[in-house]
Amino acid sequence: MRPVLVIAGPTAVGKTSLALVLAGMTGAEIISADSRQVYKYLDIGTAKPSKTERKKVKHHLIDFLEPDAAYSAARFAADARAVMDRLDEQGKRYIIAGGSGLYLKALIEGLSQIPGADANIRRELDSLLAAKGKEVLYEMLQELDPESAQRLKPNDTVRTIRAIEVFKLSGIKMSQWQKTERVKDMRRYRLVVLNRERDSLYRLVEIRVDQMVAQGLFEETAKVLKMGYSSGSNSLNTVGYKEAMAFINGKLDRSTAVNLIKQNTRRYAKRQMTWFRGMPQAEWFDIREGETSEALLERFDRSKGWF
Repeated sequence: MRPVLVIAGPTAVGKTSLALVLAGMTGAEIISADSRQVYKYLDIGTAKPSKTERKKVKHHLIDFLEPDAAYSAARFAADARAVMDRLDEQGKRYIIAGGSGLYLKALIEGLSQIPGADANIRRELDSLLAAKGKEVLYEMLQELDPESAQRLKPNDTVRTIRAIEVFKLSGIKMSQWQKTERVKDMRRYRLVVLNRERDSLYRLVEIRVDQMVAQGLFEETAKVLKMGYSSGSNSLNTVGYKEAMAFINGKLDRSTAVNLIKQNTRRYAKRQMTWFRGMPQAEWFDIREGETSEALLERFDRSKGWF
């Protein structure tokens, strides 16, 4: 059975380009593994494939959620498997491409059967966060689940809220859930992680940020806020949109906001690389300076299957 090809790596490394070239060569469709591209209206800041690119190659798991909707690694794994099942039935090929490490880990390695999100509990915890701050939530987690609290940083409010939510829903600590047997599918995955020399990657990050700003990142952010979506929405709690909102609210001038996006994107890329280094099945491919996706494919080890 042919393995499922997964193209991963840090932001701006060239995942989309390689996936599009490979899909064009093989007639495959692309399943996005990006935690922000699932949201509607957030196009520029998430670096979604263009409409032209999506007309040439069909994409899945892009543009199907409202910006205030909750989404998780577990739901992604379930959604991606449903898409793959459907494409398998149709006899179609597919590539998974994206840089959301937790989502890919959930898909490839499986996840514990942790309870899903609960809107009422989320609202309760979000209100507590707004009223009393992240320190109160972290202290709550320390009482409910000391092991998870020790693993998380005090300012990691997203995971802190999630751990509290899981305990409130199930009465079982997140740290205990994570030790239970993982649910996996029967597919084999070939995880290819693209990499570039650090200075080269950082240059590409800066170019991408400049392009996003020129394309209207700040205007896109303002439009989404004017549509009534909260600045606290998880979809906007990401590099690019957070700084854009600070500019819109007068907390940063435009130049400072742009420089901060670049700095935080570089840090995010570094965190992505650290995450993928923790996935032992990863095959690393270093992209040479100026190398095209077509040239990279010439060095691709085809003996391991897929194409």
